[in-house]
Amino acid sequence: MRWAGGIKMRKTFLEYDKAILTVMVQADNPDRIKELMDKSMLNGAEAFGMQFERLEPEYKKIEVYQELFAHTDKPIYVTNYRTGKNEGKSDEVLSKELLELADYGATLCDVMGDLYDRQPDEVAVSEQAIDKQIRLIDDLHNKGAEVLISSHIYTYTPAERVLEIALEHQRRGADISKIVTGADTMEQQMENLKIITLLKENLKIPFLFLAGGECHILRRIGGELGNCMYLCVHEYDELATPVQPLLKNVKAIRDNM
Repeated sequence: MRWAGGIKMRKTFLEYDKAILTVMVQADNPDRIKELMDKSMLNGAEAFGMQFERLEPEYKKIEVYQELFAHTDKPIYVTNYRTGKNEGKSDEVLSKELLELADYGATLCDVMGDLYDRQPDEVAVSEQAIDKQIRLIDDLHNKGAEVLISSHIYTYTPAERVLEIALEHQRRGADISKIVTGADTMEQQMENLKIITLLKENLKIPFLFLAGGECHILRRIGGELGNCMYLCVHEYDELATPVQPLLKNVKAIRDNM
């Protein structure tokens, strides 16, 4: 926690000299989340990512949020996607829950890039939806939270389109732009390495550019090339994202590079 002029300040994802090691702690109950956090802290975790779409409905309440956010003094990134236990909920309900997470201690809130206007590449095109996103981002900022806008495309995407999406995230008020594309050939992977340089040269905000598919080197060295954080896991269980590297491995890469 930071202090300024005697006032207690919220933790942050924005003030680091190197890419922060963010451990994703995905579980359907708070005890498992805390267990993963405890294990990760012993191995160098610098921040945590909690995906609240994984939580069983009985745990989506204020007391649980407060308990989880109080379990660490490190910054916490939260998502509340349409998947998992959130299937069937409206985007309005997901937004309300995201605001509650900001109220009770979330440091960085993930706003889906196609919130209120579902699109294949997760980038809203409806002006009405975009206006609603901007208002939501303003509300999250007013609650003291930082905001990440995410667009998960999962297929190889040309540089011009990636930059266009990132600049649009920036325009809508994001503090961090997150874009996930793909790479199934070495040629595509090399193009993605060029794209991360393009983002570094053209964006005024931090970014997280990742790729799935057969070639996902960005998840292991992206922080050394321009990404503001690493998303990793302490261990692989049934809810962990397999493509995310282990904390111990990515920490070794970052520290040695």
